[in-house]
Amino acid sequence: MTNRQITVAALPKGPLTPENFDLTETAMPISQAGEVLLRIILMSIDAANRSWMQGATYRAAVKQGDAMPTYAICEVVESKSERVAVGEIVSAEATWSDYIVLPAHKVMKMPAVPQLSHLMSVYGVAGKTAYHGLMSIGQPEPGETVLVSAAAGSVGGYVGQIAKAMGCRVVGIAGGPEKCDWVVKTFGFDACIDYRAEGLFKSLRSACPNGVDIYFDNVGGVILETALNLMNEKGRVVCCGAISQYESTAPTGPRNLPGAIVVKRLKMEGFIVTDFASQDAKAIRGLQTLIDAGKLKVTEDIVEGLENAPAALIGLLNGDNKGKRMVRVSADPS
Repeated sequence: MTNRQITVAALPKGPLTPENFDLTETAMPISQAGEVLLRIILMSIDAANRSWMQGATYRAAVKQGDAMPTYAICEVVESKSERVAVGEIVSAEATWSDYIVLPAHKVMKMPAVPQLSHLMSVYGVAGKTAYHGLMSIGQPEPGETVLVSAAAGSVGGYVGQIAKAMGCRVVGIAGGPEKCDWVVKTFGFDACIDYRAEGLFKSLRSACPNGVDIYFDNVGGVILETALNLMNEKGRVVCCGAISQYESTAPTGPRNLPGAIVVKRLKMEGFIVTDFASQDAKAIRGLQTLIDAGKLKVTEDIVEGLENAPAALIGLLNGDNKGKRMVRVSADPS
């Protein structure tokens, strides 16, 4: 029995292409004492996957020849540790593979949920990122205006819905009129602006007549600069990602950034979801409460097949996903 694995054939020098990846077959990994053999069920597809290829970030850089790293939901199929039992569902830092062996202490047991994919979306990285970033850094108050970029993406849609439930006015930014309409109708945003259309600043100013109190940034670059010009005094900028810059060989940033922060007395803070791991239980309770109240819709974009992971990531970077994108590698346990 062999194990399929996708490795980085060559680091990209521009936009990501299928040629940057190789699908290979290797021997099945063998677990040793204290380890578990995992069958990968679902893999998270995130813009961060691309940023890891540019050099060290909050994790080591991905290099040529490496198996592509990912966050995954897995089933334990063999255990040589008393920590974890065969058949349990766990999350783990894995690779684009069918199977992987890890030390048992590096996997996390997951709770039973009616739909397994929700562990990857609303109760996983996407939902927790949205909740922690908005609530802990943004600190929304009823009546405030919240602006969200990549509003149709895995995180942005949850940010907007949580803010709406808090009594805020919510304006999204997305690519194309169809996607903007979808954001308003599906997530209940008050407005959504197409960043590809002309007159972005004018359109945003019209949609945010009282300015912006919280900007949740997933894209960086020109859109971040435009949003800063709309911020109210004592506004909060939550820096979650910079997807517009990940494929660029000459990244751009907002001009006059120090001046904007000083004049408007802004708070601008970046984070990754694990910064708030101690508050994960609170986040999941909050998300569950909103779902039970009908105030949070879960959207998932599931691509079938390990072999389609490269195309799934390339598509994500081009903005063709709606909701949390993931790749199904194998079936849920029966």
